[in-house]
Amino acid sequence: MRVVRRPVPLALALACASLLGACASPSGTAPMQAVQAPVAHGDSAAAQFFARFTDEWMRRQPSASTASRYFDDAEQARMDRELTPQTEAYRAETLALARRGLAELATLDRSTMTDTDRVSAELMDWQLRQIIEGDRFDDFSFPLQQFGGANVSLPNLMTVVHPVRSAADADSYLARLAQFETRMDEATARASALAARGVLPPRFIVEATIAQMRRFISDAPARNPLVATLDTRLQAVEAIDSKARAAILAEATRLVETGVYPAWSRAIAELEAQLPRTTADAGLWRLPGGDEAYAYQLRRFTSTSLGAEEIHAIGLREVARIEAEMDSILRGLGRTDGSVEARVRQLRQDLAYSNDEAGRAAIMADIDTMMRDAERRSDALFDIRPRSQVIAQPYPEYRWESAAASYTAPPLDGSRPGVYQMPLRQDRLTNFGLRTLVYHETVPGHHFQVALSVENAALPKFRQVRALGGISAFSEGWALYAERVAAEEGWYEGDPEGRLGQLDAELFRARRLVVDTGLHAMRWTREQAIDYGIPASEVERYVVMPGQATSYMIGQLEIIRLRDKARDALGDRFDPRAFHNRVLLTGVVPLELLEREVDAFIAAAA
Repeated sequence: MRVVRRPVPLALALACASLLGACASPSGTAPMQAVQAPVAHGDSAAAQFFARFTDEWMRRQPSASTASRYFDDAEQARMDRELTPQTEAYRAETLALARRGLAELATLDRSTMTDTDRVSAELMDWQLRQIIEGDRFDDFSFPLQQFGGANVSLPNLMTVVHPVRSAADADSYLARLAQFETRMDEATARASALAARGVLPPRFIVEATIAQMRRFISDAPARNPLVATLDTRLQAVEAIDSKARAAILAEATRLVETGVYPAWSRAIAELEAQLPRTTADAGLWRLPGGDEAYAYQLRRFTSTSLGAEEIHAIGLREVARIEAEMDSILRGLGRTDGSVEARVRQLRQDLAYSNDEAGRAAIMADIDTMMRDAERRSDALFDIRPRSQVIAQPYPEYRWESAAASYTAPPLDGSRPGVYQMPLRQDRLTNFGLRTLVYHETVPGHHFQVALSVENAALPKFRQVRALGGISAFSEGWALYAERVAAEEGWYEGDPEGRLGQLDAELFRARRLVVDTGLHAMRWTREQAIDYGIPASEVERYVVMPGQATSYMIGQLEIIRLRDKARDALGDRFDPRAFHNRVLLTGVVPLELLEREVDAFIAAAA
């Protein structure tokens, strides 16, 4: 029987962490093992450096500062009127700042630091080195592409992240919208310069990006998401009357018509000019220096030294293990004919929602129900919970074709909840695997991990807001670990289809190890990757984000190993809640650093 305890607020957990002994839970039912979260020391030399350097870094990142609400009101208001540049000069200045930060960091004496400062220094050192090393491979990322190019990130900033709570916010929205043309033209110029050096995306990526961008400008400007979403959000602002709202929307429509659409059209023209020179070759191997670039991406995304062949082999091993387990469950359901993939494909169709407005409304309602149910079930495993809520909403329709489900973190000031976005194209309109996807993106996955870091004031702000970038092996590894924990804890009891959905999601991540390394190191074609069981939109994602797809299962396997290491060492004294506290309150770190923190947790608990 599982003992369910009331969640412990983060502030209390941090207070408990500073004590050597146990701390009583609010219910008084049982002592809670010390979390041992880091304690803030804002007056140390290291903490002062972290704050000063991060402030300087974020002043150059207005788009990111809006997402996190990094600055105080007046300065943040100024930042909310700007868009991060996309020029060569800006990138060079960013690199110079990273080098300067690394040099100053090296002057600090880590032997005298608090645990919080030491871990923070090690993390910042790792991240700045990744930024500096990655500059050598900057040519291998494409500024215009269907998954994360400027054509995607700019609209997403406005429709999801930019606040619209007042007339001032609306005015800042318009100020940013007026800069879209400049920023998009910068990305187009960068794409043109890369093409002149022979660095071109594969043909199918260019075609997918052109198609997506054409859809974005296909409606009349007044119906574009940049205007339509603004209209919806303005209606909730009581301080803006109908006359003022009409004036704001008229100006937004004008900016879209005279600036945004022409910039998108120029970008489309650039990509169309590149098309005759592109090929169907998918991987980085096709480009000079591509092998070295891919090795860097694997180090960056997994935070390990694993090479492509090792990761490929791990994927093959895990695929065989998971498929055997799925076959057993499928046979128990009387589904015996065909391959595992064919039987799952049929099950996915059998559990499909209708491909219409009613079906799309039904899946979003079910997602909300699943999130609330997951919050209730999490009580047995997590006694520290984010204050921020998490909500679900569909992507704008123009992004359905290429987008994957995603999570956007709440800001520091708590003014916006965590946001889970879902593409509602036909192949995603199924209940099969939906619970597992919700667990991954929200509770107890990304929302627990990311929102707790944002809210953890014991961490320096660069760690709270991931100012220097995330570490995918930790974040995605945790989300996949959350999927596994849900299965281990019986959340799918009496629901074999749900359990199959969880295993299918895990199988998908195992296949990613095989396909990502296959594409970029073993000269697989796009068609080979699709034939191996990966949807076309996902294959195209791996092509423009080499290495990222390997982080999920590598991270999950490492977190499972560390949990089992702690459980074996502590025996009956192992408390999964205390382990989860240590991992989550450590914040995003490379896997090697996470192991050192778990070792310290084991030593303290013993």
